[in-house]
Amino acid sequence: MRLELSKRTDLSIRAIQYLCLQAEGDLAAGADIASAVGTTTSFLPQVMTPLIRNYWVESTPGRSGGYRLVADPREISLLALIEAVEGPTVNGRCVLRGAPCPVQEQCAMHEPWTRARDALLSELDSTPLTEMGCRARNEEGSNATQIRLEGGS
Repeated sequence: MRLELSKRTDLSIRAIQYLCLQAEGDLAAGADIASAVGTTTSFLPQVMTPLIRNYWVESTPGRSGGYRLVADPREISLLALIEAVEGPTVNGRCVLRGAPCPVQEQCAMHEPWTRARDALLSELDSTPLTEMGCRARNEEGSNATQIRLEGGS
């Protein structure tokens, strides 16, 4: 388990935050999203593909196409988004050895690291994207909310 996230994860969170600002059903142009989140239009598909693959975002191709949020951000956990972009967080490798920790010869860090990792993953799994500045459209009678796209949450 790495304790760092890629730029793609940051951009994916920002892209969903941006899509939360759109009126329900409206498409956001790829160029607008790219500009808002700080990436290029050529890199944007790499950011959006995991979101589309998980049925959180819908893509409509063509000149008048774009992206729209189709999932409820209350139902998307931060862990689910991280794993969608980064891959599985638990990979079976020992934090010290880089390979599986044998049951008979567990490393000194095995138990404390496992507890710490499980606590972190539990926290990320219980954190919906609504805590990252993305409001559900029917929350508080509003269709949008203010978010800070530059410099994180």
